[in-house]
Amino acid sequence: MPPLGVLVLEKSHLCDVNSFCLGRAGTAAFAMSEKVRTRLEELDDFEEGSQKELLNLTQQDYVNRIEELNQSLKDAWASDQKVKALKIVIQCSKLLSDTSVIQFYPSKFVLITDILDTFGKLVYERIFSMCVDNRSVLPDHFSPENANDTAKETCLNWFFKIASIRELIPRFYVEASILKCNKFLSKTGISECLPRLTCMIRGIGDPLVSVYARAYLCRVGMEVAPHLKESLNKNFFDFLLTFKQIHGDTVQNQLVVQGVELPSYLPLYPPAMDWIFQCISYHAPETLLTEMMERCKKLGNNALLLNSVMSAFRAEFIATRSMDFIGMIKECDESGFPKHLLFRSLGLNLALADPPESDRLQILNEAWKVITKLKNPQDYINCAEVWVEYTCKHFTKREVNTVLADVIKHMTPDRAFEDSYPQLQLIIKKVIAYFHDFSVLFSVEKFLPFLDMFQKESVRVEVCKCIMEAFIKHQQEPTKDPVILNALLHVCKTMHDSVNALTLEDEKRMLSYLINGFIKMVSFGRDFEQQLSFYVESRSMFCNLEPVLVQLIHSVNRLAMETRKVMKGNHSRKTAAFVRACVAYCFITIPSLTGIFTRLNLYLHSGQVALANQCLSQADAFFKAAISLIPEVPKMINIEGKMRPSESFLLEFLCNFFSTLLIVPDHPERGVLFLVRELLNVIQDYTWEDNSDEKIRIYTCVLHLLSAMSQETYLYHIDKVDSNDSLYGGDSKFLAENNKLCETVMAQILEHLKTLAKDEALKRQSSLGLSFFNSILAHGDLRNNKLNQLSVNLWHLAQRHGCADTRTMVKTLEYIKKRSKQPDMTHLTELALRLPLQTRT
Repeated sequence: MPPLGVLVLEKSHLCDVNSFCLGRAGTAAFAMSEKVRTRLEELDDFEEGSQKELLNLTQQDYVNRIEELNQSLKDAWASDQKVKALKIVIQCSKLLSDTSVIQFYPSKFVLITDILDTFGKLVYERIFSMCVDNRSVLPDHFSPENANDTAKETCLNWFFKIASIRELIPRFYVEASILKCNKFLSKTGISECLPRLTCMIRGIGDPLVSVYARAYLCRVGMEVAPHLKESLNKNFFDFLLTFKQIHGDTVQNQLVVQGVELPSYLPLYPPAMDWIFQCISYHAPETLLTEMMERCKKLGNNALLLNSVMSAFRAEFIATRSMDFIGMIKECDESGFPKHLLFRSLGLNLALADPPESDRLQILNEAWKVITKLKNPQDYINCAEVWVEYTCKHFTKREVNTVLADVIKHMTPDRAFEDSYPQLQLIIKKVIAYFHDFSVLFSVEKFLPFLDMFQKESVRVEVCKCIMEAFIKHQQEPTKDPVILNALLHVCKTMHDSVNALTLEDEKRMLSYLINGFIKMVSFGRDFEQQLSFYVESRSMFCNLEPVLVQLIHSVNRLAMETRKVMKGNHSRKTAAFVRACVAYCFITIPSLTGIFTRLNLYLHSGQVALANQCLSQADAFFKAAISLIPEVPKMINIEGKMRPSESFLLEFLCNFFSTLLIVPDHPERGVLFLVRELLNVIQDYTWEDNSDEKIRIYTCVLHLLSAMSQETYLYHIDKVDSNDSLYGGDSKFLAENNKLCETVMAQILEHLKTLAKDEALKRQSSLGLSFFNSILAHGDLRNNKLNQLSVNLWHLAQRHGCADTRTMVKTLEYIKKRSKQPDMTHLTELALRLPLQTRT
């Protein structure tokens, strides 16, 4: 593609790449054809229709139109219409000279410089692509010598084209946008262009337009040549020389025409000024700050300038000169830019860096003298919020209390606090960030009255959550401090009472987690009765959050076990009554829960605790309640928002239940194994899934339980609780009842295996048969001929249809042979001979 808008030059003029761009004296004259002159006139034409269509637009329509122009630029470039793309950029740049709607200027600057950045990137990538061919690739840090002639010529023509723009502002912006392209022409191209562009800005008369132009030059300069700080410094000092124009007659007249007050006009400057100052202060030595302060003094300590200095330089530099800055703030000219904003900027620095210790109190006093006199609540709270952190960081609760009292005094009249919730929230966060000792925090007299200003429920709950998060994070030891308990109970009650039918589950979980964290950190030591009273009060206060009730039940159970530990299992009349009170607490609370498996597991857990504390009748009540609840278990349950079959969870619960029933003694009035019988009846009547084998797996577990119950001495016991092995002592009637139950359960298992004799169920039949065989092998007495023959039949059933896993069968048989070598196990030798291994055919 031929270079864009090629100007007719004599060959000798191409040798000096920068001569035209830099506007040097003695530049050779060049001939301009009629075609080129026409093109230049087209470029300079703003297209009046396009300009008019941007007038009288709403702000949103204006933004949309600028975005359309940005897209048009990309489309024109993609369709190889480079001249059209340049014209779009020139049109947009001209808009930056328009200050007819002065308060919109910063927003317009951002929108249009985005287009300029896009244009600069497209031009650079286009020229860069010309330097890349199949033979070579341009390195990242290339020199002009690496660029070929085509790339250089195209680059030069772009600069010629831009230099032909008649108006200053679009010429400046468009050239600044492609500043990086100087890398293709000369090693010193950027360093020579920056001072010239800086001088060009001197021709811009409007100080607002001028300062944003300087900000753009600083931004581009820092991006492409951060090492050229001297050129950027010159730009900055030029700005200082023209700074007084802001208060000149021209600006004042313009503000009168637009009906804009000076306090509304001056805040348009800080975004640009801050960027300029930050570029200058980047990695700058501390001496530069001293120089800046001196220049500020010469300019009459202008508030706008002073604010930008404090915003730009490192906080450590500002903090060490805090008293100097306070002196300058006192003497500054604050017309249009009030002093309290300067104190706010100073406070932001002091939050990041510490001033000299000897100056800290004086700094606070000087700042607060100004802040407390502010009449506008919004101005006051914006400034006070910053200085609260400084107060918390360097002073005691006395000073913090004074500051909080002052905030309450200013924000309470006319309910001004309702418009300042974000700032008030920040104050709370800063206070709790520095006061980790909550006994000190709640002894701050004005802290709780400060919380009362949060009248809006959603905001109040968020504040309470912040307090509880801080408590859980920083409270290391359990507490019984009444000040902390009363305050946090109030905070937790506020969170709890916010729960309603529309509250999301995630929010409920979060609130429950925070309240549970508080409950866990409350301990009255050996005063167990006071601890139980606290749990009783908590239950009444937090009854709408199920996880909190679950935590309370666990806490009360733990309290009962701690009592047992203290008494070493030998309860006195008083402790026995206390433990029964704990058990009653759990028995009353569990039915109020909605989760079916939560209730089942808590009944079991609480029953175990009651049993450990020799509360036998209470333990029976828990276990009977669990048994009566099993029929209510639904087929599907909600697990983390997904519906899952419940049978596997029921199987897990029942296995745990069976382990407990082994050591539960029979009630003297209710017959042998009354709990096991009731449980078996419930299992029998429960409606299981059609293709489910869970019922048989449960029956297998029942056989394990009955086998353990038939032993002379059980595998485990609870201290001071006589289990059935002690009560019956191997009584023949007890063993006979046990055997009857075993026969009944085995009959149920065998009946189920018969129902699986179908093609689609043969694999299940094989698996269950082998599982039943292993249970008999582990728990049965194979010297019994019937049981021995049953095990052989089950072995053959597992292999009958070729569905058994051969490796499992081989390992099982090897185990039987190995076990047959043990004393009193010789009968297994005969059994092993009757267990053939079948191969699949």
